[in-house]
This record gives sequence, C-alpha cells and structure tokens, in this order.
Amino acid sequence: MRARRWLGGSLAAALFAGALLSAPMAQGADLTVREVVQRLVKARNGPPADFAGLDLSFLDLSGLDFSSANLAGANLFAADLVKSNLSHANLANAMLDRTVIIGTNFSYANMTNVKLRRPAAFTTLEVRDDEAPNFTGANLSGAEIFGKLSAANFANANLSGAKLGQSKPRELLTATRNELVDCNFSGANLSGADLGSVWLTFADFTNANLAAANLSRADLSKANLTGANISGANLERANLDGAILRGARGLHEAAGLERALNLDTIIQ
Repeated sequence: MRARRWLGGSLAAALFAGALLSAPMAQGADLTVREVVQRLVKARNGPPADFAGLDLSFLDLSGLDFSSANLAGANLFAADLVKSNLSHANLANAMLDRTVIIGTNFSYANMTNVKLRRPAAFTTLEVRDDEAPNFTGANLSGAEIFGKLSAANFANANLSGAKLGQSKPRELLTATRNELVDCNFSGANLSGADLGSVWLTFADFTNANLAAANLSRADLSKANLTGANISGANLERANLDGAILRGARGLHEAAGLERALNLDTIIQ
C-alpha cells in the first residue's frame, strides 16, 4: 500500500494510524491493487466487475472507476477511496468503516445496510466543498453512518431507517457528535431515520421526507425544512433556532414539538 494518499495531511495520517490500531486482526486482502485494476479494466468490455464478499481492506484504491461494480458484502475497512468513482455500484451490506472518502462519488449506489463509521472525508480539519463525498440518489436505507461528513451531498438519496444519530445517553458520553453541517438532503427520504443529537446546522431538507424520523436533541439551527414532511417526527429538545419551516407538512403532528428549543425563532 502506497503512503502518498494517507500522508497527504497530518489529519489523514492520524486517522489512518487510528484505523490500524483499532482494526481487527487482518488476514490480508483477497486481491492486490494490481488484481483489482485488472478486473476493472476487463469489465470495460464485459459485465460489471465482481468483488462481492471479498476482503479489500487497507488497499489503495484511490482514483479507480468502480462504477456499476458489484461490491456487495465486501470488506473495505480503511481502504483509500480518494476520488474513486463508485456511482451505481452495489455496496449492499459492505463494510466502509475508517475508509478515506475524500471526493469519492457514491451517486446512485446501492448502499443498503452499509457500515460507514468514522471515515476520513477531508484532508484537514477544514470542511471543503470540493472534498466532500457525493451520495446523490444513493440508496442508504438501513445504513449506519457516523463521522464528520459536513457539506456532503445526499440530495434525493434514500436514507429510510438509517442510523445517523446517538439516541442513548451512554453513546453521547463515549462518542463525538455526528457532524452533518451544511449537508444537502433536498428531496431525500429520511423516513424513520435516527438523527438524534446530530449536528445539522444549515442543512438543506427542502422537500425531504422526515416522517417518523428521530430528531430529538438534533441541532437544526438555520436548517432549511421548506416543504419537508415532518409528520410524526420526534423534535423533543431539538434546536430550531432560525430554522426555516415554510410549507413544512405535518408540523403540528410532530412529537415533542412543544419541548423543542427556540421555537420563537423559527421562520414560517
């Protein structure tokens, strides 16, 4: 594995070191990077490349074109996916914990029940739009997502039943807050999703479906929920400071609304 991508910034290096320390005992990837590339090249003139169920952990797969490839159930733990193209790929039930996803394209990928915890999405502590991963139109239903993914694009994605929050007090004591600041969730399906205690300031939920979603203790200050469906959503202790709720549907059917914070500052 080459070090140039991992060591591109001090933060990336630190995250990689942390991944190594926290990784389970690895038996080694099933393929080399060269073998992965050979399969991808061969797939250009045939059926999509098939990596289903394979161990590709810790490999430098940066910049590779996995579009429409089958990676269902694959182990990509701590893999370098910087600027890789995984659009329309099948990543159902895949392991993506500790991956490096700077500028990675997951648009319209099947990511049902994927594990995407503590990825590295930026080269430094600064959030940059040109480095944020793209999940436009992806199917992330049932996914577990945790990390600093601010400015990521989830427009029209399916996040129904996804777990992005920390609903239990014990989790809040042992984990940093999930950061999804300024993310684009416009048109996304977040019905039944867990967004408890997530940092969602300035996030765009225009016309999103948040029916029965858990938003308790989430920071929705300055978030745009214009036209969003929040029927049955849990807003208890959610921070609505300056949140835009013009045309929001089901507002008075939301649970715990009377206990939300800064209700007097919402924009309707």
